[in-house]
Amino acid sequence: MISSNKKIVTIIAHIAAWACFFALPYLVFFPRMLDANFSMSDHMIASIICNNLFLVFFYYLNTLVLIPKLLMKEKWLIYTLTMFCFLAMYLYVPKYIATWIAPPEIRNFPTNTAGRGRPRTGSSRRSFVDFFNIAIFLLVFTVGTCISVIQRWLQTEETRKETESQKLQTELSFLKSQINPHFFFNTLNNIYSLAVVRSDKTAPAVMKLSSIMRYILTETTQEHVALHNEVDFIKNYIELQQVRLTEKTTVAFSTDGLIDEKLVAPLVFIPFVENAFKYGISTKSVSHIEIKIAATPKSITFFSSNFIVPSENNMLENTGIGINNVKRRLELMYPGKYTLTNEIKDNFYLVHLEIITS
Repeated sequence: MISSNKKIVTIIAHIAAWACFFALPYLVFFPRMLDANFSMSDHMIASIICNNLFLVFFYYLNTLVLIPKLLMKEKWLIYTLTMFCFLAMYLYVPKYIATWIAPPEIRNFPTNTAGRGRPRTGSSRRSFVDFFNIAIFLLVFTVGTCISVIQRWLQTEETRKETESQKLQTELSFLKSQINPHFFFNTLNNIYSLAVVRSDKTAPAVMKLSSIMRYILTETTQEHVALHNEVDFIKNYIELQQVRLTEKTTVAFSTDGLIDEKLVAPLVFIPFVENAFKYGISTKSVSHIEIKIAATPKSITFFSSNFIVPSENNMLENTGIGINNVKRRLELMYPGKYTLTNEIKDNFYLVHLEIITS
């Protein structure tokens, strides 16, 4: 339907443009047409019609055939020679056809003392008409070529943007497919640990994992999800992690603002949450994890803080598949519209992410 409407609009635009173009001769002769003695001869009318029909034929032949077949394929010499041939044809062919349809009137001019007529007047008039016709031909040629080149450029740009969009979608899908197995791998390890010690927390943990898997399989295929669904997902993840925590680790999770009204890219916060649990809990020393999500009319803010537990693998900066992937996803989903900072302060690892949503 959209394509059909676009074609109709294009046809109407072409008809309107040609109507305005055909009206040019009448606008030129309008001051003279006010004179009661002025009248356009049949030959003049036939000449105008033949010239205009030739120009219409040349315009569409040039834009639909010559430009795609010659100009766009860099056949410059053939294209240039073809244009000169059409210009020569335009100067003579319509004139002869008009003469055949309606011969010009023969006027008898008074002769001078030398017995000669006034050929200079007719010659000057023919020179002006030829110059005018050449100018009109070049105008039609220039307009048609420019429009065609611009249309080709716009089509190329549209194709390029579509290709880039498809490439980005493919890359995003690949990154998300990396995040999900990475997340499940760590979670299944946790449940395995519970099962080994025959903990009563195993069954609830499996149920939480089932809920998380359902969310990932049904919701995260979209480009954006409701922020409150992402918050519920993080809550389930935290509760799943808490089943293996001791009393030495405390977790504080809070939300604030317009949580129910915002959209966000799926799984964009979970790598930071996962990192906080990976590097911020200990069975021997007291540790604390704090996670906050806030939403305002213009932005979504995520904050996490976790105590750095000494470990041989505790390399927090620029490590982990999940963190690297989420940084790349932020670049793709929110280019120039996010700020991500991470720092170590007083033996705490702090992450602050702000996403501009408007």
